[in-house]
Amino acid sequence: MLIWMRLAAPDVALTEGAIGTGLNGMLLLGAASSLRSRAMTPSDHSPERVRRIVVGVLCSAVVFGLIVAVASLPSPAPSLAGPVRDALPATQLENPVTGVLMAFRGLDTLLEKVVLFLALVGVWCLAPDRAWGTEPSVPLAPHFGPNQSGALVFLARVLPPFWIALGIYLAWNGSIEPGGAFPGGAVLAAMVLLVLVAGLRKAPSISRRWVRLIVVAGPVAFIVIAFAGYPLAGAFLAYPERWAKAVIVLVEAMMLLSIAATLSLLLLGPPGQESPT
Repeated sequence: MLIWMRLAAPDVALTEGAIGTGLNGMLLLGAASSLRSRAMTPSDHSPERVRRIVVGVLCSAVVFGLIVAVASLPSPAPSLAGPVRDALPATQLENPVTGVLMAFRGLDTLLEKVVLFLALVGVWCLAPDRAWGTEPSVPLAPHFGPNQSGALVFLARVLPPFWIALGIYLAWNGSIEPGGAFPGGAVLAAMVLLVLVAGLRKAPSISRRWVRLIVVAGPVAFIVIAFAGYPLAGAFLAYPERWAKAVIVLVEAMMLLSIAATLSLLLLGPPGQESPT
C-alpha cells in the first residue's frame, strides 16, 4: 500500500488496503482454522527450522528489492499523464485513473472482471457433484453464533452500515477522486464475510438465482455496453459523448455488486465442504 502511494496511485493503494486488511485477513483465519494440529517428532524440528529461515530470507530479499526499485525511480518518472489529462474531458470524468480503466484501457478492465467470474466458476467446480448448488462452508462460523458475545460478533453487528456506506461512497466517488468499483467491492465483501464468520447469517446457496444474477451483473452490463458502442459511438467500448459519465457510473455500480459477491464467494470456497471443527 505504501509503495502504491509512493507511486502516486492512491486508487490502487485503496484497493490493496481493502483486500489486504479485510479479505486476506479473513482468508488467513479460515486457512488457520482448517489446519489440523500435527504432532512433530524431534527429527522434524531441524528441517522445519531451516525451512522457516529460508522462507524468511527470501521474503526479506523480495522486500529489499522492492524498496530499492521504488527508491531508484527517476524523478520525474516517465509518464503518459499529460496525454491522458488532455483526453480526459471527453469522458466527463475528473479522476484520471477511472478514465484510464474505463475508457483508454477498457478492454483490459472488462477482461479482468470476466477472469474474476471464471475464477469463481473454477472454485465452484471443485465441489463434488452431489454438493453442487449447496451452501459454501464459512471458515470459523461454527465457533460463533448470533446469541454469543465477543468482539467479533459485536463488530459484525455494528460495522456493516458504516462500511456499506463507505463501499458505495468509494464506488460513486471514483469518477471524481480516488476510489472505484474494485476498492468499494472489496470493502463490501469484507463486511459480508465478517457477518458470515460471526454466524449472524448463513451463506447463501449458489443455486439461488439472485446470487448468480449479482455475480454476472457487472460483466454482462460491461459487455452489453461495450457492444452498444458500435451503434451509439462508432466503436467497441466507445461511449456516447454526451452520456459518457452516466454510462461509466452505471457500469461501475453494476460491477460494485458483482465484485463484492464474487470476492465473498471466492473466499468462502466450493459448496458442500464440511465445516472445520
